[in-house]
Amino acid sequence: MSLTAARTVDTIGAGRAQRQRSRMIRTLILVVLAMAVFFVTLMVGQTFYPPGEVLGVIFGQDVPGASFTVGELRLPRATMGLLAGIAFGIAGVTFQTMLRNPLAAPDIIGISSGASAAAVIALITFGLSDTAVSFAALLGALATAVGIYLLSFRGGFAGTRLILIGIGVAAMLDAIVSYVLSRAAAWDLQTALRWLTGSLNGATWEGVVPLAIASIILIPVMMWLVSDLETLRLGDDSAASLGVHVGRTRLLLIVSAVALLAFATAACGPIAFVAFMSGPIAARIVGPGSSPLIPSALVGVILVLTSDLIGQFAFDDRYPVGVVTGVLGAPYLIYLLIRTNRAGGSL
Repeated sequence: MSLTAARTVDTIGAGRAQRQRSRMIRTLILVVLAMAVFFVTLMVGQTFYPPGEVLGVIFGQDVPGASFTVGELRLPRATMGLLAGIAFGIAGVTFQTMLRNPLAAPDIIGISSGASAAAVIALITFGLSDTAVSFAALLGALATAVGIYLLSFRGGFAGTRLILIGIGVAAMLDAIVSYVLSRAAAWDLQTALRWLTGSLNGATWEGVVPLAIASIILIPVMMWLVSDLETLRLGDDSAASLGVHVGRTRLLLIVSAVALLAFATAACGPIAFVAFMSGPIAARIVGPGSSPLIPSALVGVILVLTSDLIGQFAFDDRYPVGVVTGVLGAPYLIYLLIRTNRAGGSL
């Protein structure tokens, strides 16, 4: 190898190492921000508790006043928001990466609507318990994902076709939800609307446990498949030529992402646009060339917990977290559509 070629190789290697360090630093900044928002959620409320008392409660100490307020009210709520943000962030970026389209988020293509429709029917029509409603949401999300996939498969897999079919299915499911709500009793209607909005109100440890178990099982599976997920960006033929079992990988990713999304939706409702926004925001912060799952999960946590704080304390009235994320997400969706149109692209 000539001296010039060796210098070129060294320069390329140094550039890659520098970009890798930059991505790691930005990811660590996201970790710090997520932890900071989590602790602020535990400290702030009608009564402010300093970090020392909050840490004491977390480590099992008996702190007068704080043990109940922080341990039984704020900590389950913050933990629910943390796990939901991780779940929505990972599920959303998985679909966006796999389908190579930022619009291919579960709440855009109808999977969240499937979970919501099943849960509302179970809650209002059959009067089932919270556990049964969670199971119904899981089945609804899985059934919707399978239906959309089968309807969009025509001699091959096309992300654009799946997105368009998913939007249509979402509209149909939203109409079913509206019909069920129109026939609901007043007491059931209030419960269903609070659930559909996406809220951390009333979070308990009993509601946190199923989502925590699902996260412990499903997230490692998705991390194991992350390199194959990145390869799918190149297209099915290219991924297959590089040794990826495309069909099996896509099936595992879809089932894992849908199940994770469904458990999060069952726990706190379909918090609007978190799955949609987390991936693109994380990509802009961290940059390309690294796994999108961890940065997207961290951005999801920051979005959910920050929006919950805003909904609780920024206004005279208190608003569910889904209202705040909906206000943030709708302009971003419009911006993304305008940018895609100006670039001459399509869905």
